[in-house]
Amino acid sequence: MLLDFREEVESALATALDSLDFPGEDLGVETPPEEMPAVLASSVAFRLAGPAEAPPPEVAANIAAEIETESLTSVGAVKTKGPYVNFHPSATYYAETLDAAQSDDYGQLPEKNESVVVEHTSANPTGPVHVGRARNPVLGDAISRIMAAAGYDVDTHYYVNDAGRQIAVFTWAYETFEEDELPEPERSSPEYEMVRYYRKGTSFLEDGPEDAVEDAESEIQAIMQGLESGDEDTYERVGDVVDTVLAGMQRCLQRLPATFDEFVKETRFMRDGNTEAVAHRLEESGLAYEDEGAWHLDLSDRGFEKDLVFMRSDGTSLYTTRDLAHHEWKFVHYDRAVTVLGEDHKLQARQLQAALDILGNDPERLTDVIYSYVNLPTGKMSTRAGTGIDLDDLLDEAVNRAREAVESRMGDRIRDDDLTESDVERIAEQVGIGAVRYDIVSKQPSKPITFKWDDALDFEGQSAPYVQYAHARTCGIIDEAQDEVTPSLDQGLLDTDAERDLLEAIAAYPARIEDSAADLEPHGIATYARDLADAVNVFYRECPVLGSDVDPNRSAARLALVVAARNTLANALSVLGIAAPESM
Repeated sequence: MLLDFREEVESALATALDSLDFPGEDLGVETPPEEMPAVLASSVAFRLAGPAEAPPPEVAANIAAEIETESLTSVGAVKTKGPYVNFHPSATYYAETLDAAQSDDYGQLPEKNESVVVEHTSANPTGPVHVGRARNPVLGDAISRIMAAAGYDVDTHYYVNDAGRQIAVFTWAYETFEEDELPEPERSSPEYEMVRYYRKGTSFLEDGPEDAVEDAESEIQAIMQGLESGDEDTYERVGDVVDTVLAGMQRCLQRLPATFDEFVKETRFMRDGNTEAVAHRLEESGLAYEDEGAWHLDLSDRGFEKDLVFMRSDGTSLYTTRDLAHHEWKFVHYDRAVTVLGEDHKLQARQLQAALDILGNDPERLTDVIYSYVNLPTGKMSTRAGTGIDLDDLLDEAVNRAREAVESRMGDRIRDDDLTESDVERIAEQVGIGAVRYDIVSKQPSKPITFKWDDALDFEGQSAPYVQYAHARTCGIIDEAQDEVTPSLDQGLLDTDAERDLLEAIAAYPARIEDSAADLEPHGIATYARDLADAVNVFYRECPVLGSDVDPNRSAARLALVVAARNTLANALSVLGIAAPESM
């Protein structure tokens, strides 16, 4: 497979360069262009042309001549084309790929003995999840899944902001206003019912009578002080509000699906004294100063124009102060930490890393994945006055549109299985939610997304339905063949371009998992899944598996290839958090 192939290529190149007395620090191994029929290529001849005092094509030819393929397992031939050294697969490469991919867990890499905590979503528990933040749980969940497939020991955390002013306002509002003072909830779910109190409270603080607002502010400040001082009654009052809203938010996130191993509350690090301890250490760092009662951390020597305020003048801590204690806790329990954040948190994230360094931590153990937001085309979805569009709205519309698309294609199905209404509903859910996830995760995080329904639900385009349909197609072939043909691992019978291309695409999957996990870039797997679906569809058109005109031995080998493709497609979809329907 490609991981072993790449390792073998790098070793052979390093040995050849050593034999030729060339430096071997940069091997230039890369994936060649599509028109070049090789699995991997090396551009090292460009770098060595100067030291060798020879043109790159000549250097490439000398390197290729130095590599003895007889001693290699996965590499069958080494050829040159101009300045490139090209590495071609052996029969063993194809055979091992076909065999390995018969396993349901194909692509699951060995354990790395490295623990990682991935923190994502962490939206303030003040109401429904907004569609603009949908990228965070989709991206974070995919990163967690891919890292787990790459062999990391992964825990997924949601960091709950249960200590800021917003939560104090929410708690005060919930205890102040009555049900009959509120509008009807938009949905029958806790977060929609509770957010009415928060909206009522914020509106009152903006427009209410001056004396009443002043009294309210005193109550809100008392809640914040109660949290800071460790008052158990205050913790309980705030906890009732936060936990109720959070339960509803979890319901929504599970639709994606995005699940968490632990919900870690901010107040945990206030109650255990670690926030206070962090603030004291920052005060003693030599970089802190007091200004009008508030404590600041001077970060100018680290390139920041704005200093970090870590304690207010009233003695209460700030979000970043508590988050510093949170991250030091992460470093005690995990080897690495990954945090998925919106672009509006970029400065805060950089300041956090600088402060962690000042506190004596290694900031290299923390990686921030910064993303741009999701936008919707104007007028494409109905909105409720004053509330915008929530993630539930997006998912509902996705499922409804997917149902229409599935029903419109019913007459084109070639499977003879009858789909019931519940089947259609299930497929619509899988396709609709999958379309949303794929459209989000297939883009580089730094690029903004404008969600387009026609693209997301295109069964022939760069979309989840396209990949899902390829998977369903492989399942259909396997179902049809189960009583007629037994899969054979005779890869020698898979000799057409379509069969070889599909085998090579399957062979690349474990390496794509390794690379995507290392780079924290799930869009690499999304692109891979789309390319694999392309290869499956070409094979489907050109290489019939069943039929009286297909040689039985070739049929059996092709069936094994279909099983390998099904497993690989299913696993690629799974690490993206997308369902793999067996019928569509």
